[in-house]
Amino acid sequence: MSRTSSSTRPLIAVPARFSATTSALRYAAEVTARALIEAVWRAGGEPATVHPCAGELPGRLNRFDGVLLPGGGDLAPYRYGATDTHTSVYDVDDTQDAFDLDLARHALALGLPLLAICRGLQVVNVALGGTLEQDMGGPEGEHRHIVHPVTVRRGSLLEQALGAEKAEASCYHHQRVDRVGAGLTVTARAADGTVEGLELPGAAGWFTAVQWHPEDTAHEDPAQQGLFESLVRACATTR
Repeated sequence: MSRTSSSTRPLIAVPARFSATTSALRYAAEVTARALIEAVWRAGGEPATVHPCAGELPGRLNRFDGVLLPGGGDLAPYRYGATDTHTSVYDVDDTQDAFDLDLARHALALGLPLLAICRGLQVVNVALGGTLEQDMGGPEGEHRHIVHPVTVRRGSLLEQALGAEKAEASCYHHQRVDRVGAGLTVTARAADGTVEGLELPGAAGWFTAVQWHPEDTAHEDPAQQGLFESLVRACATTR
């Protein structure tokens, strides 16, 4: 049965991110990046913020047509087997980690269309047994506040979404994939070899992940907006 009426926009679950300081609301809050919400809306989807908490995720996901795993702080290194924590690791929250990891596993198992962005890519990689490099080496190595080209694998879902084998990626990350998770395939890389895209051949539903932030430039770059359009289109097709 369809989760939503055929006359409505596909409903996209977007996990909120905990924020300790939100002066406009006076208290700590759960937030979602406006650029993400606008990109999903432009693509024809109905974005819905989901509270990160313990609970029966399969039941909660039944009402949604797809999932968008957004960027955010770092995963706790112990989640991927690390025994130490680099000094650059920041904004770790066990509740957020547990929720995002469970969400990634359930979305993939249920075949829900899934777009994972930045931290979201890292979450999926860890959820499938992969590991992360905790720090890429400071200002000379990290990919923060920069736009750089990525090369996209021909024939991938990512290439289909972007409509190109090269793209300009807006990046804000200091970590990257180390060991790729079970079954995942690298679909994009930066010039320095950093994994910039992942997919899961044979997945039950549409899924692609990018290490960059397509929402940063989606309002002016049709290739980046194409990622959100592909997600919404996949959701509409599987309803």
